[in-house]
Amino acid sequence: MLEEKKTDILLGFIRDGKPMTLKQQLRLTVQLSVPAIIAQLSSIIMQYIDAAMVGSLGAEASASVGLVATTTWLFWGLCSAAATGFSVQVAHRIGANDMKGARMVLRQSLVATLFFSLLLAALGAAISPSLPGWLRGDISIRQDASVYFFIFSLFLPALQMNFLAGGMLRCSGNMHIPSLMGVIMCVLDVIFNFFLIFPVRECCVSGVWFTIPGVGLGVIGAALGTAAAEMVAAGVLLWYLLTHSDKLKHVRSEGNFWPKTRTLRKALRIGLPMGIEHVVICGAQILTTVIVAPLGVFAIAANSFAITAESLCYMPGYGIADAATTLVGQSIGAGRRKLTRSFAHITILMGMTIMGMMGILMYVFAPEIIGLMTPVEEIRTLGVMALRIEAFAEPMFAASIVAYGVFVGAADTLVPCLMNFFSIWAVRLTLAAWLAPAFGLKGVWIAMCVELCFRGLIFLIRLKRERWMKQFSI
Repeated sequence: MLEEKKTDILLGFIRDGKPMTLKQQLRLTVQLSVPAIIAQLSSIIMQYIDAAMVGSLGAEASASVGLVATTTWLFWGLCSAAATGFSVQVAHRIGANDMKGARMVLRQSLVATLFFSLLLAALGAAISPSLPGWLRGDISIRQDASVYFFIFSLFLPALQMNFLAGGMLRCSGNMHIPSLMGVIMCVLDVIFNFFLIFPVRECCVSGVWFTIPGVGLGVIGAALGTAAAEMVAAGVLLWYLLTHSDKLKHVRSEGNFWPKTRTLRKALRIGLPMGIEHVVICGAQILTTVIVAPLGVFAIAANSFAITAESLCYMPGYGIADAATTLVGQSIGAGRRKLTRSFAHITILMGMTIMGMMGILMYVFAPEIIGLMTPVEEIRTLGVMALRIEAFAEPMFAASIVAYGVFVGAADTLVPCLMNFFSIWAVRLTLAAWLAPAFGLKGVWIAMCVELCFRGLIFLIRLKRERWMKQFSI
């Protein structure tokens, strides 16, 4: 609580127009980034848990989840974009010391995003029977993949509320509660999965035998366990946001929850390009899955595990990007151009440094990382190869991730969306389609490494030119 109070004092310097030394800027960036990184890492640990538990069931179970993984990320991204369209408005209002306006945007966002997530849930449930076939998955894994995605789709409203409540708290400067709930969600995921995935079994500890209860649902249990953990986290975050947040709580607060045209228009201007960007990236990942699928079950599983494992490296970048969005958003709301530029540079340098070090660790410990998720040797060999190729791209990947967070805080999302579209579709997929027939999964990951370096470069160029600061009048 003391650390949170110190953070709020420094954020108050932004809102009140007080000068900030470089040391204070660095301290505030670290104070916001560390909890955000923990929250992002907890999300990845949850994916590791699911991957490891499902991986213990065999290659086909792993492949069934891996087949639809990119499509679940697409739906996640759309929910995240919808939440960000409103939370960035809240950051700007708080930066301008307009707390009443911030609460007004929050009220309207609850109805708008819930309606949006219900539409997504209906769409996901409708396509779930056909999705594995569209992705050219093997007949042996289609049934489990279809049911897994169906369950995921049904619980999208809970995921949406999780994203919205966490995003609102972060944009208000409260990184600690979303971080704490991320950790709790991981613990709950382990507990739920432990009982839902595996059947009743006997266990011996120090010569004492006892029975461990279990439902034995396998892949379906993994989907239900994750969904249950997300529901609990969403409920707690919403409760805290609406009753305990210093800036956004709605106890004895009056106002209409029905979305206003002006608020929706701003949310669309911010969130729609982000949604398109997620469609572009995840569409490319889905197409990559289509490229990988003919390479066999081992290649599908290894590709999925390597993507999950790599996320351990890049999630710190996303945590720092969350901090960058808050810092830039509040600085712009306060009308402080010089401070906006300074926070942009600090966060990007921090992200590149941390992810560069994580890339080194990923290269060295790739066998151990993949080994945690699967006992199948063929999958391990392919996964280690993929991780060691990707390790070289981590610093430039960080540049693109954090710079994107900066641009989101400035409500500048259209041009970055177009940049991502060109980089992924013109560079990554072209190279992957060209290299995969000759080099297999290795060719796909070489293409990814080259594209991430190119993307980081063009994002740094845009940051340097400062055209994203044209939105400064917001």
